[in-house]
Parts: sequence; structure tokens; C-alpha cells
Amino acid sequence: MSAETGPATNGGSDEHVRRVRLPADRRTPAAARALVRSVLAEVDLAQLLNEALLLTTELTTNAVEHARTELDIEVTADRTGLTVTVTDFASGPVEELIVGVRNDSSEIDEVAERGRGLLLVDHFASRWGTTYLPTGKGVWFRLDRPGTASARPAAAETRTPVTAADGIGGSVPSAAAMSELMEINPDPYADDPLPEFAADLLARLAEMVGAAGGVIRLDRGEGQGDQVLARYGRPPREDSDLLRVPLAVHRPYAGELELDAAPSAYARPLAVLAAERLSLHLENDRLRRADIRRSAWLTFLAEASELLAQSLDVELTMALIPQLVVPRLGQWCAVHTTDEWGRLRLAAASHADETMLPQLHRVLRETGPDSIQARLREASRSAAQAPLSGPMEGFAVPLIARGQRLGTLAVGRHQRHRHDADEVSVLEDVARRAALAIENARIHAERRRVAQTLQQSLLPPVLPVVEGIGFAAEYVPTGDDADVGGDFYDVVPLPDGRWLVVIGDVSGKGVQAAAVTGLVRDVIRVLVGDGKPLPEVLSRLNETLVERGGGRYCTLALAAVGPGEGRQLDVSLHLAGHDRPVLLRSAGGAAFVGTGGTALGLLDTIATPTAEIPLGPGDTLIFYTDGVTERRRGRELFGVDRLRESAAPLAGYSADVIAARLRATAIGFSVEPPRDDIAILALRNDAL
Repeated sequence: MSAETGPATNGGSDEHVRRVRLPADRRTPAAARALVRSVLAEVDLAQLLNEALLLTTELTTNAVEHARTELDIEVTADRTGLTVTVTDFASGPVEELIVGVRNDSSEIDEVAERGRGLLLVDHFASRWGTTYLPTGKGVWFRLDRPGTASARPAAAETRTPVTAADGIGGSVPSAAAMSELMEINPDPYADDPLPEFAADLLARLAEMVGAAGGVIRLDRGEGQGDQVLARYGRPPREDSDLLRVPLAVHRPYAGELELDAAPSAYARPLAVLAAERLSLHLENDRLRRADIRRSAWLTFLAEASELLAQSLDVELTMALIPQLVVPRLGQWCAVHTTDEWGRLRLAAASHADETMLPQLHRVLRETGPDSIQARLREASRSAAQAPLSGPMEGFAVPLIARGQRLGTLAVGRHQRHRHDADEVSVLEDVARRAALAIENARIHAERRRVAQTLQQSLLPPVLPVVEGIGFAAEYVPTGDDADVGGDFYDVVPLPDGRWLVVIGDVSGKGVQAAAVTGLVRDVIRVLVGDGKPLPEVLSRLNETLVERGGGRYCTLALAAVGPGEGRQLDVSLHLAGHDRPVLLRSAGGAAFVGTGGTALGLLDTIATPTAEIPLGPGDTLIFYTDGVTERRRGRELFGVDRLRESAAPLAGYSADVIAARLRATAIGFSVEPPRDDIAILALRNDAL
């Protein structure tokens, strides 16, 4: 039947015409079907419903898929039949719409993808054709009421015998059967609806084309290879001419529909139609799984970043990296770092099979032009991926942080498949985060080393050993051991033969506080070495801090201790804004002594009252900083009263035992690390 250039209708006074413009999206065929259904109901042409809906779906779907423009749908119906015209606004040739002579199998094999739907139009329509407009082109079809002079026998009512040229021993599929094939959809409430949907689709297709058997195979690219998604009838015979239609899916999905059916005018187009319907839902499945997978990768990267950020220890960080990678992203993983001479050193390695670790270490140690070591050096130098071959197949990613090359991250392939693009991207992201974590840990380690060195320079390496006097000190830095604290203590000899005990606390932390601490310590040593009285030492130190400015102030406790009458020690105590020390008597009992004064560095003039305290044999004077009394447990403070109560049972113990016990009591008060430095200094009369 030749295609005509325009629609022909049998007009009449009862003619019904509907026109609508629809967008080019997946909802358009359904909207067009609804329009046709309503018009047929108005003119009482229900016997044309199946054919009309099928052909409307084919024309609108073709236009949506290929023209990708808005569509004008015109539906004209009267007592004798129905005409539907679908017009798009795309430019280009229309030759691919031409189908040729119906039932000519040599021509149908060459029908273009867009023309395949028109094969159904040519079969079921009474007439059909194309319309050419300046703005686009349209395709129309006419369905006449059965019994009219121009009507073609309805396929839904007539079973046409198939000739030998058709190649199958059955009837031509009806419009109702084809509509049913197109309207099969997966169960939206099933956990995995695709197998049941594919099996139903394959069974309907096989019944329509008279196939003895069929199978749908799918490879999701997960290393499992081709898997049977659905099967119908007997397995396709390998020695027969099978009808094979590839599934139109994107990587990593791949699949094929196979039918054990003789070639016919309808078998291949219908198989392609069924394959496309299945491919659409497989693509949805692929995108859904990819979205779930990417969400899982984002969660994995977030958790990996959190774990890497929690550790500021270099060795622990590098040991953690392979544990994050194996086995989720590879069979094995090795982290190599670059030393100061540019050589790679194995820092950590892991394998999904622990019995393979010795072999992995042996392979990683091998040298030579084709060894893994050579490939790792290449990756480290080129700052790009390097493939790894041999028994430990995989690839290496450089570890780069802040432009500095730190080493390599080598990952072995999965047990069943190579890494896909998403996994490679995730591994590169892991390498970036791991490199930053290693660099941050190294920076923190260097800061900690500098802080510890600086802190040690501000404290005496050992306390002097003096006959009849016991000195003991305990120092606990703040929880962040990369910062220098402002607490310090010292024991300095005086020119008159006495000893000066010093304990102080500079406000703040860090390098600036350390600088003030060093200044205070050095000024005290210089002034007392010149024989200056302690009140003058405190006054001149205050002037120095006021002139320096910067908002830093200091609290101090100075105690000059020397022999008194008999076995007694005389202590001259000066407090400059510092907490009063605890006097622990050998016979028991603890009390605070001394009079508070003015902190240094705040005012031009200060007041530092002097208190004379005799220490009998076994008596101990305990100095401390506010890191002890202000240690917190929730909202509760350790406090001065608890300190005094903790010191009272320690009467009679040596100075080092007293200092150690008080330190342990203060630390054990809370499970949290100290928020401030803790310094305790004990001065005891050890006279026998």
C-alpha cells in the first residue's frame, strides 16, 4: 500500500475534531492515547480502540524519540472511522519513514529504527501517509469502521493465514496482543521486578511470533559475566539460525535477547520492540544502582575522611589507609612513602587473604626494570597512575598533598574484575585524602616535637639535691601536646646560700606565652644572681612586663628557703597574684598559708606581702598552678578545698611521693584530657 500525501476523511455533520499540543517527553504517548480514547467514546467507535491506541502510541513514541520537539496531535472522528495526525517541528529528511511493501521480508530487514513502528501502522491502518509543512512534518493514519467500503479487515477479528514466505506457522499478531506487549510493566512494589518483567515480556513475545524458546542474558559488569535474566520454552539450539537482538543499554551493562524462531515479517521488529522496552527498564535499573552505589561511595569517603582525621599519628595514619581500601576497593593495598633521599619505603600493606601477605611483601621488595618498585617510582615521579602487572596486578596512584609528593598508594585488582571508572575515581579521592592525612600528621608531629623541645627548655632538667631539703615537681601539659604551656617552675641558688623556689603561670598558650615564660624565668635568674631582694625582683619584673605590653600577665610564687634554728627551715614567701600554697604538717593537717598579692604585667605598681613560714622536720610546702584547682568534671571543679583534703593524708611521705600522688588525684578527677597545664612543686624539710 502506498503512502498518501494527506489524510482523507468521510466528513459529516457529526464529525468530531480535537487538537492538542504536547511536549516531547515520556508522558506524551499516554496523553495522546487518552485523547483518542475520549474521541472514540464520543462517536461510539469502541471496536477501533485497540488498533487506535496501538498506532497512536507508535507515532507519538517515534516522534518523541527522534524529533525531540513539541507535537501537534489532531484527532478527527465520525460515524465511519477515525483519523489521527501527529506533527513534529523537526527539520531533516523523511525518507527513513518509508516502509515499503508490507510483508516483504527483504525490505523489512532494512527498516530504520524509526520506521519500525510504521510497519504496524501499515499493517493495521486502513490508510496512512505523511504531511509536509514549512515548519515540520507529520504522519497520519485512518481507521475505518468495519463493514464500510474502504475498511481493511480488523486484525483483532480476523486471523490471517500466514504464507510460506512468512516463515512461521501461525497467525499475524493482533493489535490487542501488541498493545498488551507494550503495556507490560514491572511491578513497582517488588524488590527486584526485572526478572519477572523480563520473563513475562519474553513469554508474550515468543507466543506472538511462534518461537520454540528464548532467553534474555544480562551482564551487569560486576565480574559475574552473562547471567540468564529470563528463559522461555526450550533452550535455543546452537545449530539453528537464532534471532539475536542486543539490548540497548549503557556500560557496564550488556545483554542480548535470543529467540529460537524462524525469520518473518514481524519476528525481528517485535523482538526489537520488546528488547527496547526491556532496555528502558534496564537503564532505569542501571541508573538506580549507580545512584545507590555513588551514594554508598560518598558515605564511604566521608567515613574514611573522618577516620583519617581522627589520627594525628603518622604511623597509625599510614597503617589505617590499607585497612580502608581492602577488600572493598581491591584485593591488596600498599602505602609507600618517600624519604629525604627520594627513595620509596614500604610504610604499610594489607591483603584480603592474610596468608598472601608474605608473598605481597616479597613482591613489593623486588627490584628491576619490570618490578612493582619500578612502576611505583614511575608513578611517584610522574604524578599519574601507573599500571601494575604480574602476579599482583593493579595500579598505583601518587600521594600528593599541597603540591608535595609523599609517596604512592598501590591497589590490587578485585578478585573477579578490574576496577571500573567509579572505583578508580574513588581510589584517586582516597589517595588525595590519605596524602592530606599523612601530611597533617607529619605537620602535627613536627609541631609536637618543637613544642616539647621548647617546653623542656623552659623547665629545669633536674631539681637540685640539697642536704636536708627535698624538692619534687610534677608537670602535665595540656591535652594538645602540640602547644607550649605557660606554667613553669624553677629552683635557683641564692648568693647568701639559700635556695629560691619559683612557680608561675603566664596567661595564654603557644609560642607567645612561651616567649613571656622564658623572659620571666631569665629575668628572675639574672636579678637574684645579682643579689636583689625578692620584693625588688618582683617590682622590676612587673615593669618589664608592663613595658613589653601585648596583654600577657603572669602570676608568681617565690619562696626563699634556708636553714633556721635547730632542724627548722625558714621560708620567706612572696605571692604575686598566685594561689596560696598548702602547708602540710608532719603531724597531720593541711592549711593554706601566705597572703595574696598583685599579678605582674597588669598595673604600674604592685603589692607583694611577705609571709615568714617555719618548716619543721617532715613539714611540706606544696605549690601548684590553677590547672590543678580548675580541672573540670562536667560543671564541677577540682577546687582548692579538694586539693587540701587530698594533701592531708600524705603527711609523712617524701616530696616526690606527695607530688606524684597529688598529680594522680588531679588527673583522675576527670576522664577528659587537661584543658590547662598542671604544675605541682613540693618543698619538704628532710632533716632527720
